Amino acid sequence: MHLAHSRPATETHGTAASDAARTGPALPRAALVTGVGRRRGIGAAIARGLAADGFDLALSYSPDYDERVHGERSDVQELAAELRETGRRVELLPGDLADPDAPPRLVERARAALGPLGALVLSHCESVDSSILDTTVESFDRHYAVNVRASWLLEKAFAEQVEPGTDTPGGAIIALTSDHTVHNLPYGTTKGALDRLILAGTHELADRGVRTNVINPGPIDTGWMDDEIRAAGAAQTPGGELGGPETVTDLVRFLLSERGAWIRGQLLLSNGGFATPAV
Repeated sequence: MHLAHSRPATETHGTAASDAARTGPALPRAALVTGVGRRRGIGAAIARGLAADGFDLALSYSPDYDERVHGERSDVQELAAELRETGRRVELLPGDLADPDAPPRLVERARAALGPLGALVLSHCESVDSSILDTTVESFDRHYAVNVRASWLLEKAFAEQVEPGTDTPGGAIIALTSDHTVHNLPYGTTKGALDRLILAGTHELADRGVRTNVINPGPIDTGWMDDEIRAAGAAQTPGGELGGPETVTDLVRFLLSERGAWIRGQLLLSNGGFATPAV
């Protein structure tokens, strides 16, 4: 017997229940995006994409980090003006995520300004290169506070917006991660911890209608690459080119759409096939 012949023709069209699971309810059109300090960064590209999809935005940033690590002043005010011209509401929320009081305060201020939040996108990080032998305790602790503890507190505060068992559409959390570890010890190890705590949310927060995913975008040049690094990264990518902030944004936008609702609890590689050495 050919199994294809025994399948009822109606099965190819799905059911109302499966269609509902595939699409999911529309999220409240307000999002908190962290790590949006520079217009050429990944967070800024995500903000532009979500604004195009009708989201009002609360943008978290750290002026100190941009100057300390990137050697650039934050130009988020210019980004906010650009986004407001599209008709979207934009709230700017400066703060240091190493402060444990900052994450719940960010969610509270974002919700007060925009109403219920439908999305939380974690694109912030502490990233200062160091190795096993020269990482300081102070640096390791700051990486952990910003990359892990703050992300947990943001996830927690976001989920607490929604009461269990209600008919509200819940929300979606997306975090950006990395598999870079060698000579980048505190950043790489804390990103590994970030993966675990965000992915756990898909199961622990399901009764609140919250879904979570993690994206590994591979190496994205936001101003930190020189010609040598850029060429080396491109050489490890099929096709010989690197992604940009917009390639990350494309996946974020899909995951926050109704069609992306069935993707839950995943660590997604959106890196163009980039391969890192197994070490």
